[in-house]
Amino acid sequence: MAKPILIVNGPNLNLLGAREPEIYGHTTLADIQSLCESAASELGMGVDFRQSNHEGELIDWVQEARLYHAGIIINAAGYTHTSVALLDALRAVALPVIEVHLSDPKIREPFRHLSYIESVAAETISGKGAAGYVEAVGAMARLLAARG
Repeated sequence: MAKPILIVNGPNLNLLGAREPEIYGHTTLADIQSLCESAASELGMGVDFRQSNHEGELIDWVQEARLYHAGIIINAAGYTHTSVALLDALRAVALPVIEVHLSDPKIREPFRHLSYIESVAAETISGKGAAGYVEAVGAMARLLAARG
């Protein structure tokens, strides 16, 4: 069986559904996980869906991905705009990366306009809510198919 896709979610995403619903909606992270698992299954793929509020744990997972995963979909949340260390880990593993955000950081507060992750991402999907994750799964399937 092919290696699964690692879907990594950063800080505060565990509060989806309750946290700022005017920005993020009422969909929970568990709902998004189910959507991703269904989308991947339809494409004959598996997913390994994780969330952490801790930067070091996210980095550990990214580093481990080089051994166990085919690609990485990442919503680094607040670390998108601050973590050079997470960027370095993504560069080091040399796997295809797709960045996803529920809202569109480019139209929010100015400090959210910078994404360290986008420099290594093959694609960035923003502002589409939970549907953006499903789109990211499809985009990753196409990237992996193109790589052979």
